[in-house]
Amino acid sequence: MSRFVWGTLALIAAGLTTSAQAADLNYGRPAYTGNQLFDGFSWARPYLGVNLGYAWGSVANNPTKPSGFVGGVQAGYNWQSGAFVFGLEGDIQATGAEETFAPWKFSNPWFGTVRGRAGYAFNNILFFGTGGLAFGELRATTFGVSESHTNAGWTLGAGAEMGLAPNWSAKIEYLYVDLANSNFVITGASNGYRFGLIRAGVNYRF
Repeated sequence: MSRFVWGTLALIAAGLTTSAQAADLNYGRPAYTGNQLFDGFSWARPYLGVNLGYAWGSVANNPTKPSGFVGGVQAGYNWQSGAFVFGLEGDIQATGAEETFAPWKFSNPWFGTVRGRAGYAFNNILFFGTGGLAFGELRATTFGVSESHTNAGWTLGAGAEMGLAPNWSAKIEYLYVDLANSNFVITGASNGYRFGLIRAGVNYRF
């Protein structure tokens, strides 16, 4: 009988020790919420970042092909369900894209986008597609006279983003942007700007 009692007490003590060790191992880890991979990188939350890239394109009904460096800021919010990530992102860009083809000079001083994003995450690596609204300025200059139009259009693209730390990530993406045509008085034509853009950036998650 005494052997049975001592054996039972030994099993209870062993169980308590194992439970305490498990609690120590999990102490300080975020709770599993059920909508993301256990101990995985979390893409869900708001973020803010900066980017730098290069744009190249062409003007409708004109031989100019404006191109140049692009830089700006982006902000967005992601939701995550398992490995699937969905979000909204907006950005505003300053650009040096321009070209002169006598006697015309066309430039795109700025543009912005508001896009949806959807992707699949392999832990801290996210592959995504994106698309939505684009808007920006197209400026025409000839013989010292300038005319500017702000046009709306659309954009579509894809990219990849890598989590570098719990709050930091880096991305690279390609966008095709179509700023719709409008009638320019000084050119006597309907002009718009279509361009490709490749850019890299960093994001900070809050």
